[in-house]
Amino acid sequence: VQLQACGGGIVQAGGSLRLSCVASGRTFTNYGMGWFRQAPGKEREFVAGITWNWGTPLYADSVKGRFTISRDKAKSMVYLQMNSLKAEDTAVYYCAARNGGTSTESNDYNRWGQGTLVTVSS
Repeated sequence: VQLQACGGGIVQAGGSLRLSCVASGRTFTNYGMGWFRQAPGKEREFVAGITWNWGTPLYADSVKGRFTISRDKAKSMVYLQMNSLKAEDTAVYYCAARNGGTSTESNDYNRWGQGTLVTVSS
């Protein structure tokens, strides 16, 4: 399983970005896909997750109403649409996969992509 994230960049507060993660190497039936982020000096934290089969989303409270996770099964892609960005959203964002439903715990995921940096300027 390989995951590759992209789409990060520099954006002003209040702006939007869409992160993409291409998943390859196997079928993802019954997998849970997640987005995590890690800001400088902080621990990695859960942002959003989605079940591959049903597309059921799960969000951290800090991003509810602003971020939307989705997946395209045909393209094996997972997306994170980020709106109304804040300075505190600045972090390296990672996509991750696990066999099973979504989880908010990073230790539950055993496949990780490289990070993509999101910088929100205030």
